[in-house]
Amino acid sequence: MSKIDFSKVGFETLMIHAGQAPDKETGALSTPIYQTSTFCFETVEEGQGKFAKKIPGFIYSRSGNPTNRALELKIAALEGAEDAVATASGMGAIGAVMVAFLSTGDHVVCGDCVYGGTSVVMRTNLKQFGIDVTFVDTSDAIAVEAAVKANTKLLYFETPTNPLMVVTDIKKMAEIAKRKGIKLVVDNTFAPPPLQYPIKLGADLAVHSVTKYLNGHGDVLGGLVVGGKADIALVRGNGVTKICGTPPSPGNSFLVLRGIKTLSLRVRQHCNNALAFAKYLSGNKYIKKVYYPGLADHPQHALAKEQMNGYYTGMLSFELGAVKGLSSYEAGKKLLNFLAIPSIAVSLGDPDTLIQHPASMTHASVPKEAREAAGITDGLIRMSVGLENVEDLIADFENAFASM
Repeated sequence: MSKIDFSKVGFETLMIHAGQAPDKETGALSTPIYQTSTFCFETVEEGQGKFAKKIPGFIYSRSGNPTNRALELKIAALEGAEDAVATASGMGAIGAVMVAFLSTGDHVVCGDCVYGGTSVVMRTNLKQFGIDVTFVDTSDAIAVEAAVKANTKLLYFETPTNPLMVVTDIKKMAEIAKRKGIKLVVDNTFAPPPLQYPIKLGADLAVHSVTKYLNGHGDVLGGLVVGGKADIALVRGNGVTKICGTPPSPGNSFLVLRGIKTLSLRVRQHCNNALAFAKYLSGNKYIKKVYYPGLADHPQHALAKEQMNGYYTGMLSFELGAVKGLSSYEAGKKLLNFLAIPSIAVSLGDPDTLIQHPASMTHASVPKEAREAAGITDGLIRMSVGLENVEDLIADFENAFASM
């Protein structure tokens, strides 16, 4: 048991210490990797008590593991939530939420611009189980309220959205969800604490791909669902441990725990670099439009400044205009191929800058008409600004434009 009163300390102290204390058996400072599938009982009575949940402890790593539990407790503390459950991937977290709260005949209101994998779940998988989904621009509160039906069970969105960086007012959506008696689920992957706190703003659940900023080193797959104890118990029992069977490996949880200890330092630097780079792009003659909530001309800049605590995110997107007679799509391909520092890859939140073409990569599974309706054009480029020297990134882009 920690001697720290976590209700009275700042984010950075939570980041280092919440969920973790020196190992009782050995005194090890780092949480050990409990690389085991099952746990033994001293007596039959102990086993009976643990299965009946009358005795705390671990039974089988699909339903709980000490390394995974340390990660869950840490994220719950960072989000200001009662509990959390870890999964093997971000999509595992999203799938477990859907399994936990939806049944045949239910309805979901979903943001019209979401990650391609999430879109497949909403457009294809849920439909297979008789669950209807309405897609709506969640930055428009009137449109959201109009989309809610008598059988609506979930309101789901990302903020900022992937890849167009549209910002939704979480507090306003929470008011609608509460009034309508539905669950509010926010994908917080693009703006994790200390940037944005959906639970504190009224969301019932927040989901993360911990593969991204929370881990921050590009070497882990993982997901998390954060929320109240009762809701997390449903997600854990009905989704993660049974139907989906998607707990993370303890080794991956260990790496995420290690990564989180530098979270605030990394994320704030990502944000500082992204803002500087977005300003550079805004003044570049070849760039038609920049999508970044930290820019003063972003439609929801004022909301983003307040809701994201003035740091925004390390993610941005941009559209090229015609470059040297090339279409924006052809110019985009050439640009990516000429760049030296960014890697062409579809993840985000790594120390390395990553750049990709959503229409042919992350959102290729989204029907073309749906992509275009959401504003994801063939000329759109998404960028996860890394931790390199931002002046080097700018120089690299200048060289690439000169080479085209």
